[in-house]
Amino acid sequence: MKRAVTLKENHEFRRLYQKGASAVSGCMVVYCRKNRLGHNRLGITVSVKLGHAVVRNRARRRLREVYRVNSGALKQGYDIILVARGKTVSTGWKELNDTFLRLCRKLELMGEGV
Repeated sequence: MKRAVTLKENHEFRRLYQKGASAVSGCMVVYCRKNRLGHNRLGITVSVKLGHAVVRNRARRRLREVYRVNSGALKQGYDIILVARGKTVSTGWKELNDTFLRLCRKLELMGEGV
């Protein structure tokens, strides 16, 4: 399984929060902005307010999997940040996946024919 290229630097996250487009739902927020690379980069943020480490890691794993499953349908050349919200852990898988796809369509991240 190929790993996603990730955003790790604080200044990259801040730039996306300030200058990127965003779409919000009850279980996640998606920020995106074009990069000058030929591929997407993913960043995942989970607040301490969400719960203890086990809960935060579960939310992180779920968001990473939602991105992985749908990454083939996304346009390339974007920096994407997924921010977990309170419902991320308790929401069913299908609803979480559908929410991600809906937010990506809203931000026009979906590739041709999807």
